[in-house]
Amino acid sequence: MTIRVLLADDQAMVRASLRIILEDQPGITVVAEACDGVEAIEQARRTRPDVCLVDVQMPRLDGIEVARALADAPTRVVMVTTFDLDEYVYGALRCGAAGFVLKDAGPSLLVEAVRAAYAGDALISPSITLRLLRHLADRGARSATSVPPAQPLTARETEVLQAVARGRTNQEIADELFIALSTVKGHVSGIQAKLGVRNRVGVVAWAWENRMMGPR
Repeated sequence: MTIRVLLADDQAMVRASLRIILEDQPGITVVAEACDGVEAIEQARRTRPDVCLVDVQMPRLDGIEVARALADAPTRVVMVTTFDLDEYVYGALRCGAAGFVLKDAGPSLLVEAVRAAYAGDALISPSITLRLLRHLADRGARSATSVPPAQPLTARETEVLQAVARGRTNQEIADELFIALSTVKGHVSGIQAKLGVRNRVGVVAWAWENRMMGPR
């Protein structure tokens, strides 16, 4: 199936470059563009793309507000920015963004982020990931008690949770646990519901904060 993408950036040259990168790939097409946050939300609701690539800093509404507005929509939001700042990263992920990629990360990582978001996975630029997980681990270590899920996780869900926290994709988890890909997706959805998080990034954050990463 073709992955339908919306591009939101206030610079026309950036949007043109992203379009060239993405449409050079098989199975990806750009269906809409937006030059600010308000237009991004309007276009997303009108064209219903699979993935939105959204710049953090835009006129009228920033990318974080766009992610918050689309949090309950089927569209997955990936932040693309030049600003490697913790406040942006944490704000975007708390609002349900499915990824955070730096503009200078290179074409291959941008394409990978789109495909990961479409597949229900999440991708964060490596330099951000290391710092983010260290922050979450430190916060978890300082916490006196862990936060239990609304309903207890089953043994299988715990295995899937730990694999997600180690950065495994759904296909890799299926291969490691000898279960069907659809079964993995079902477990991930169930885990998200029990933890009260919006996406895979929230699952990872919960696992690190509660020190449930499991064996490496």
